[in-house]
Amino acid sequence: MIQELANELRQKYGIEFKDLSLLDEAFTHSSYVNEHKELNLKDNERLEFLGDAVLELTVSEHLYKRFPELPEGKLTRLRASIVCTKGFSSFSREAHFDRYVRLGKGEEQMGARNRDTLLEDLFEAFNGALYLDQGKEAVVKFIRQIIFPKVDVGQFNEFTDYKTALQEELQTNGEVEIAYHTLSEDGPAHERVFHVNVTANGEVLGEGQGASKKRAEQAAAKTALTQIKMNQSSQTN
Repeated sequence: MIQELANELRQKYGIEFKDLSLLDEAFTHSSYVNEHKELNLKDNERLEFLGDAVLELTVSEHLYKRFPELPEGKLTRLRASIVCTKGFSSFSREAHFDRYVRLGKGEEQMGARNRDTLLEDLFEAFNGALYLDQGKEAVVKFIRQIIFPKVDVGQFNEFTDYKTALQEELQTNGEVEIAYHTLSEDGPAHERVFHVNVTANGEVLGEGQGASKKRAEQAAAKTALTQIKMNQSSQTN
């Protein structure tokens, strides 16, 4: 299966991995590892961590150069719309990554192959592997084909980034220390639910939950914004 994926990457994107074990690791879900412990496999979670950082930097650099007229707040909102679960999962499907990920039988039966959060993680893991195999320029070359054309035609302009909106609201009169804290992670591996709160200078403003930390943080920020607007409204009445 990995060789088939390698062939498609070569034909479709001009990518040829030097170390196929990295590609294999990127497409190995923890559920598959748990069901095949005798094989001593590695799952893709560490590559996911690395890929998340690489993609955020690469997308940020493109936006900075592509939109010199946009202020920091709008650049942040635009980046958030691209690197969100919906964005990355759609890129995974477009690249046919969903066809190649190795899942445990239980996850497969639960429909994990079509789950947005899993495909988001997969996209990040792939780019983490590509970065280790060939460096940042290879990642840039890949996302220049699959992401940047959509950015340039305005596909991500309608996303509401509640985290940035909350930051702008709170820092109107000066710097405020805003932090997001994971309170808990519940549920089985295929249905994780993250509970997060957001604080400003240590004061809890809101809580939220979601199928990923990113979603939970957006939900917490949205709750906080709603509460702030309600307080402002009551003070003016």
